Amino acid sequence: MYKIALLLICFCAIAHADPIVTDSTSRSTTESKSTSTTTVHSPPPTAVAPAITVINSDVCAVAVSGAAQTQILGISFGATMIDKNCERLKLARSTYDMGMKVAAVAIMCQDERVFSAMMNAGTPCPIDGKIGEQAKKIWEENPDRMPAKVKSRD
Repeated sequence: MYKIALLLICFCAIAHADPIVTDSTSRSTTESKSTSTTTVHSPPPTAVAPAITVINSDVCAVAVSGAAQTQILGISFGATMIDKNCERLKLARSTYDMGMKVAAVAIMCQDERVFSAMMNAGTPCPIDGKIGEQAKKIWEENPDRMPAKVKSRD
């Protein structure tokens, strides 16, 4: 039995021997790429153009309005614009209805298109109470009194 105990001690001594030590160096590099999408849900734009109403249909005013909106800022505007040609027509119609036909033609002649048409037709616009050839002579002597675009054509 003594031999068995000695053998057991020998095997245990061998089993408890110094451990084997290994040096190892490990180097690791990790690279990653990711793509992401972000969806932003925002309220709809809120800029509203003002409603400009011209109550009377016999008014020579035109309503203009507009609006623009971004995610941060909204702006709106509105205005009325006077139609000068509409006013000229109404004034000429009123003076003609009152029996002042020459005055009505003089009002219409403030428009360069009417002025040119009258001159081309051989019936110059009235000026200083004169009509016909007398008016034509005054217009030729005073081109600075002609409507603006007519002056630039001469």
